[in-house]
Amino acid sequence: MRPIACLITDRLRLPDASREALVSSVRAAAAAGVQLIQLRERDLDGRALFELAEQVVGAVRGTSARVLINDRLDVALAARVHGVHLRASSFPPSRVRAMAPSGFLIGQSVHSAADAVAMARQGADYLVFGNVFETVSKPGKRGAGLTALQEVVRATPLPVLGVGGVTRERVPQLMAAGAAGFAAISLFGDSRMR
Repeated sequence: MRPIACLITDRLRLPDASREALVSSVRAAAAAGVQLIQLRERDLDGRALFELAEQVVGAVRGTSARVLINDRLDVALAARVHGVHLRASSFPPSRVRAMAPSGFLIGQSVHSAADAVAMARQGADYLVFGNVFETVSKPGKRGAGLTALQEVVRATPLPVLGVGGVTRERVPQLMAAGAAGFAAISLFGDSRMR
């Protein structure tokens, strides 16, 4: 079975940090088969994020990719994207479910098996566990490791994606640990897997 691939955006890490470059990167990733696009542009205010989300939804039209906004349910609903991805410290998925339309996708970041069990009960559709490996985006934070990933996978029936330090060579290790796929920023580079 093909792994679920989730591109987490961060236009400031692109060679050209423009919105146009980000939209182009997302378009290429969606055309290449990336299933989830998580818009995580933390520096943008609500209006700018809304406008970018509309562009990104247009960029993936005609593909199977689904667009999620990172932790901004208000923007996700206003822009009519496919879902929201909640940080571990965010409000529970059950609150989102009560406000969201049918078919709205809810992802949740977790850091332990106990978190995974709780978020599955709260109505999340999928989980992102990490960081599995050491990563440049979280300097000084050790990776939880593949054993911890296995514990999370065993704790819940939900699909679990591994995040943090993901490289092309490590994807098979994540899959062998039971992950349904992976989420990454730098792995995709300019939308081509390195």
